[in-house]
Amino acid sequence: MADSGLENSCMKTHRQTLKIVGAGLVAAAATAACGSSGPSSSSNSPTSAPAVTPSATPGASSTTSGSASGDTAAIKANWTTFFNFKSPTSKQVALLQNGSQFTSAINNMKSNPLAAGANAKVLSVSNVTATQATVKYDVLLGTTVALPNQTGTAVLQNGTWKVGDGSLCGLLSLELKKSQLPAACSSAS
Repeated sequence: MADSGLENSCMKTHRQTLKIVGAGLVAAAATAACGSSGPSSSSNSPTSAPAVTPSATPGASSTTSGSASGDTAAIKANWTTFFNFKSPTSKQVALLQNGSQFTSAINNMKSNPLAAGANAKVLSVSNVTATQATVKYDVLLGTTVALPNQTGTAVLQNGTWKVGDGSLCGLLSLELKKSQLPAACSSAS
């Protein structure tokens, strides 16, 4: 019977951790405009929305060599920078596909004290093509893994590897109802 109590305690802790992470990621996103549908599972192809060029994005890594190792390094660096809520909002917006459509949601997330310690650790980058890649990552609260083995998509827009907007919307959908997601999630890849 002690195992049952331990299992219940572990499950309760896991649910609390998910709520904290979810709250940290989406705390005030519910105040953003609401979308009519959740993120699509379709291919994450770059859209025609204006994107920030690498020269206008301080610290954003881009690739000019087209090498797989250069792409992987840029994806890891940009993914980590985007999910570090201590990064300036302007940098996060620049590192998110269609980021300008998510500025309000990013600012709302950053205003939540629970999000202050949220960050991501990239575990692997695979399936790198000329326009996108698959990213495996953990979402951390400080140094504690809160959401392990998440899968997202990085997209190459105007020479900069960015977090796919569908990846952010997927995380937001873990906590919010479809009607509470930012409007930009309704058209996210």
